[in-house]
Amino acid sequence: MCGIMGYVGQREAAPLLFQGLKRLEYRGYDSAGIAAFTNGHISIRRAVGKLNNLNQLLKEEPLPGSVGIGHTRWATHGSPSEENAHPHRAGDVVVIHNGIIENYLDLRHSLIEKGRTFSSETDTEVISHLIDQYLREDMSFSEATRAALRHLSGSFAIVVLSEKNPGTILTAKNATPIVIGLGEGENFIASDVPALLDYTRRVMFLDDGEMAEVSCTGVSISDFSGQPIERAPRQITWDPITAQKSGYKHFLLKEIHEQPQAIIDTMRGRVLEESGEIALGELDKHLPLLDSVKRATLVACGTAWHSCLVGKFLFEELAALPTEVDYGSEFRYRHTPVNRDALVVAISQSGETADTLAALERGRAKGASTLAVCNVVDSSITRKADMVVYTHAGPEISVASTKAFTTQLTALYLLAVHLGQRRGVLNKDQSHKLIKDIVNLPSLVQEALTKAKAIGKIAKKYGHASDFLYLGRGVNYPIALEGALKLKEISYIHAEGYPAGEMKHGPIALIDEQMPVVVLIPKDPVYEKTLSNMKEVEARGGRIIALTDAPSPELEEIAWEIIQVPTTNHLLMPILLSIPLQLLAYHVAIYRGTDVDQPRNLAKSVTVE
Repeated sequence: MCGIMGYVGQREAAPLLFQGLKRLEYRGYDSAGIAAFTNGHISIRRAVGKLNNLNQLLKEEPLPGSVGIGHTRWATHGSPSEENAHPHRAGDVVVIHNGIIENYLDLRHSLIEKGRTFSSETDTEVISHLIDQYLREDMSFSEATRAALRHLSGSFAIVVLSEKNPGTILTAKNATPIVIGLGEGENFIASDVPALLDYTRRVMFLDDGEMAEVSCTGVSISDFSGQPIERAPRQITWDPITAQKSGYKHFLLKEIHEQPQAIIDTMRGRVLEESGEIALGELDKHLPLLDSVKRATLVACGTAWHSCLVGKFLFEELAALPTEVDYGSEFRYRHTPVNRDALVVAISQSGETADTLAALERGRAKGASTLAVCNVVDSSITRKADMVVYTHAGPEISVASTKAFTTQLTALYLLAVHLGQRRGVLNKDQSHKLIKDIVNLPSLVQEALTKAKAIGKIAKKYGHASDFLYLGRGVNYPIALEGALKLKEISYIHAEGYPAGEMKHGPIALIDEQMPVVVLIPKDPVYEKTLSNMKEVEARGGRIIALTDAPSPELEEIAWEIIQVPTTNHLLMPILLSIPLQLLAYHVAIYRGTDVDQPRNLAKSVTVE
């Protein structure tokens, strides 16, 4: 979850490292630090809290030098403090790290017995001590680092400096991302591509079990045993301007409003309206695999798990494919009877979510075919899956996911229609209708966004509440869960999502005159049932905020507020209903004065278990 940046070249390192960390601050903001070679020695600056604190420190205590590394931290082992901030030093060695060293306590005790003294509570510090220990045994920098790596269990991406090797940075990874940027007379290291886009578009991704030696003149990659590896660079086409706020107050608001275009980009080249077909060219060479599938399991974490729940409805209704949904963190440890006739679909915005990645690998180990639905090209999940469907949402900077979610739903809809066509479930007329609906979707999302001002007023009325309840049925029940999650994430209000029919089995006890109840009630096959649930809320004094595509006198009579969205087929309604829920969460957060883009205790990419 932490952000990593490294530089070796001719320019001043500290300003460049700081700017790279700014692009990565969404990965963690408990503390930050930079180390650089200054007059032949490594100097370190660290600060608790957000990057602005580090920036102020650098103004007061400049850090000259053209070789350096930087880190922004999301705390796992050890509280947010200056002592626990990276980089960590041991003797001649300085290390930054993203991940979790699972056996660090054993390593720490062993090193203490050898006379080593620790200054932090982190698991990272053991890495610096191990490398320094081996350097003192007359190993080379690379040999000492490899020797240390052989002791580590867990997930890690590390970047290492040694005072004995001032022109070299070493980096290595296992289950946590590292990308190397290639320049002219300079090279870069980062945990994520956006940090590099201001400086280069030529990159190389490290795979698990690989280490790279990076200098201003080149990059050499080897495995942990020292065997050299050839790696061709890739060209990144992302525009760094897309990572800027473009006049919006927050990245979150910008990304909410980018959804019409993001959905278009997800559909681009895949929807053949005239022929009534879905063309997923990236799957063409895997059609025999897809055709042999008899059931599916969708796995993910967080918001992406909610997209899985919607995906279950899509796969079962459009493709008649029996489908289960599981959390990545649960699936990886259950003895699930998955075999060669199963398809495991892993959904992740970043492609680096540790539990989702492990779930995909477990499915693959059991013989299942694997498919990734992902936003980030060449991420770990996409490299490990048999098949990939990219969402093409572009960089999502705000920690709370919005456009990544709706493009996941779009991609799952396209995939479900594609499977339905291949499995003979959908006839031509059905396919044409479904495709016409998805083609019209971006304009409907744009229309839904016009309700932002009205939703802002509703947020001011109810933003003081301490609890919210979200209700939905059928394919919209997952959207009730997602709406509640968004509110929790960015406003810190306790919120629950529930199937509307289950409300009377417990949650109804919570309803009183102080509780806003958000009800998703489009004109669908369960409209009347949901209306009945609304009346149960009304009878107990709950303040109903209704989201619907079909306002009626009945709704107006019992709802305190009505937010109208356009009409579409019921399987696309989850996307349209997501828009006002995102806006509601955003405006409530603004009313309460929380940090919208970087909510407390959260990180964008959860790359540890």
